Amino acid sequence: MTPRPSSSGPEPKKTTGKKTAGKETAKAAKKAVAKKAVTKKAVTKKTVAKKTAPKKTAPRKTAPREEATGASPETEVAVSPALDAGDRERLLAGTHHDPHAVLGGHRVPGGVAFRAFRPYALAVTVLSGELRVELHDDGDGFFSGLVPLSEVPLYRLLVAYEGTVQEVEDPYRFLPTLGELDLHLLGEGRHEQLWRALGAHPTTRDGVAGTRFAVWAPNARGVRVAGGFNFWDGTGHPMRSLGSTGVWELFLPGVGAGELYKFEITRPDGSRTFRADPLARRTEVPPATSSVVHASHYTWGDEEWLAHRADAPAHEAPMSVYEVHLPSWRPGLTYRELAEQLPAYVADLGFTHVELMPVAEHPFGGSWGYQVTGFYAPTARLGDPDDFKYLVDRLHRAGIGVLMDWVPAHFPRDDWALAEFDGRPLYEHSDPLRAAHPDWGTLEFDFGRREVRNFLVANAVYWCEEFHIDGLRVDAVASMLYLDYSREPGQWTPNEHGGRENLDAVAFLQEMNATLYRRVPGVVTVAEESTAWDGVTRATHHQGPSGFGGLGFGLKWNMGWMHDSLEYMSREPVHRKYHHGELTFSMVYAYSENYVLPISHDEVVHGKKSLVSKMPGDWWQQRANERAYLGYMWAHPGKQLLFMGQEFAQGAEWSEAHGPDWWLLDPEYGAAADHRGVRDLVRDLNTVYRATPALWRRDTHPSGFAWVVGDAAEDDVLAFLRLDADGTPLLAVSNFAPVVRSGYRLGVPDDVPAWHEVLNTDAARYGGGDVVTPDPVKPEAQGWHGRPASIRLTLPPLATVWLRPA
Repeated sequence: MTPRPSSSGPEPKKTTGKKTAGKETAKAAKKAVAKKAVTKKAVTKKTVAKKTAPKKTAPRKTAPREEATGASPETEVAVSPALDAGDRERLLAGTHHDPHAVLGGHRVPGGVAFRAFRPYALAVTVLSGELRVELHDDGDGFFSGLVPLSEVPLYRLLVAYEGTVQEVEDPYRFLPTLGELDLHLLGEGRHEQLWRALGAHPTTRDGVAGTRFAVWAPNARGVRVAGGFNFWDGTGHPMRSLGSTGVWELFLPGVGAGELYKFEITRPDGSRTFRADPLARRTEVPPATSSVVHASHYTWGDEEWLAHRADAPAHEAPMSVYEVHLPSWRPGLTYRELAEQLPAYVADLGFTHVELMPVAEHPFGGSWGYQVTGFYAPTARLGDPDDFKYLVDRLHRAGIGVLMDWVPAHFPRDDWALAEFDGRPLYEHSDPLRAAHPDWGTLEFDFGRREVRNFLVANAVYWCEEFHIDGLRVDAVASMLYLDYSREPGQWTPNEHGGRENLDAVAFLQEMNATLYRRVPGVVTVAEESTAWDGVTRATHHQGPSGFGGLGFGLKWNMGWMHDSLEYMSREPVHRKYHHGELTFSMVYAYSENYVLPISHDEVVHGKKSLVSKMPGDWWQQRANERAYLGYMWAHPGKQLLFMGQEFAQGAEWSEAHGPDWWLLDPEYGAAADHRGVRDLVRDLNTVYRATPALWRRDTHPSGFAWVVGDAAEDDVLAFLRLDADGTPLLAVSNFAPVVRSGYRLGVPDDVPAWHEVLNTDAARYGGGDVVTPDPVKPEAQGWHGRPASIRLTLPPLATVWLRPA
């Protein structure tokens, strides 16, 4: 091996008590400047002996770089700049909590000690203005040198590797990138913009471009950053621990947007694990699992939408929602390609909103996004985060709101993601019975831990603030609320009051809703909650009969209405009279919450059949039943939600592998007119609905609804009025029998001179038999159904009719 030139600093050994003459030290420094920085060397392959986990030792105290020692370098007793054995061992083992205290440049007796940890380097030289000092090779990738300076200068490093020399910034010369306010909020669990503090952020420090990394890992013995920029060897890039927050931080100069990275965590038992960043804002395309440094450059164009989004509360405004699974709506399209087709399609059909099934990154496509590993990253399958912003922007500019499914109930066990993130339960509950989700093989969040609540609350804010999402539909709320959810006796522990309620989850949901509504004007949250929990859509500060404040959601899925009404519709008409209550019972509790009527993806998969295939009878009757049902649904109190493919009576169940059967609408297909007819009905339902305030203005108030007849079970008929705030009515009549009912008398108010049919699901253009009433219908003075006047209608078979004052 070629001999290495002598170091400009002293050898790594203890100095004697003798004073070093300033003249000789200056001479040595001049000599160092004159030396060549790098000489060509032949390198033998280094072998690293296997080491056992080091014993815990107290951190070595060094003079901070800002603090003066009180004496000039000429009169101080010089010390060896080399690291002591304890620091070396901890750095090599990945267990050093404060590498910045020992690496970089530091004031020490005798001058400034420079230390670098550069595994695989042949030589390291400090460059500062005219100063050029090659550091001594201390072995195992450590380099050090003592320079007779009174202050730590601005400097760079010249690092020689086999075949290449790089001039780089030293990460260990920079102060922490997180300020005291960030650390205070992190410690309290109240950092509402957590994504701005943690994760990877391209930034500039002291005029140097790079990326700051920060991660919460309180149980870790050490954390390092590994990525493509260091050939996935994080040995030379240990992070520092910031006090008691459990946060580790490092600024890496020269690392920019697009770089892949993970955190290499040394666990309490000394083993190591590579983990994706929980706060990563971009990821690799699955099945690859690395995080990606991201910087957004998107310029929004939806200012007008945002300015008017809060003009009316969601429950007092029209809302009909088209539910979409983006990867399969048009398989193969990217976010930007979807942006060219989806807004136009949804706007043409008249829906006010889309609801996107989860877009946060998830490893298994077959989970449809409901098992999330990247809570802060839109799935990379369809493009990058700015591409997703473009899709949301285009939807807004088309006048369409964007709801997004959000999954804070659980997460998968993948060993590169959140499960035992730093070697111990962290995001999940420490009690195995509380941690394991009984149905999905996943882990439940520890809602009682303030940092975990912060992670989730900030995540809700993140999607709404950064991506302009208009609302979150929160998945699996029931599984969060109950300690005994899907658990047998003995598999759960009661709360402190002896009850089954998960008090931590209740507090989390209240905090999430209160925070989101406070921060984001016009936002709406929707709970998928299938039980009779009291006060899901009640304000958090209003206590209910159960003793709890409301959960604070804006809307709740009406699962009872969905199950009952589909059960009724699936019966042969001859049996329906025995089950009439399945349609009318929903009005008993219709105003207990603010409801959405969901015909969602869950109802058209896994053997449940598509909506039209649930219906009895032949093909004509099946379509007639679906049309009648949709007419009843759009008139019923509550907001409407319809899953993609059901708007054109797709006969097959949905599959994420191929999406809706668009070919059914192809004019070349013989039955295309049948499917187009149902889609035309959905378009007209939305058009009339949006133009009729009686159908939505008093959606959540009993004064907005009145029965005309709800007990005509023998006829399979029901009729009701929807009323605007000024009393303007809409009359909805459904005949769920396969026979025409001529001259059917219905009681009506006596202050309406005539009624006009504005929608009839049996119209020929929808594929019906065209039993319609084109002329206005005048009421007679004969009282009926407890009302002073009545009208006589011809009710088409398996149809719903809407009438308004002429």
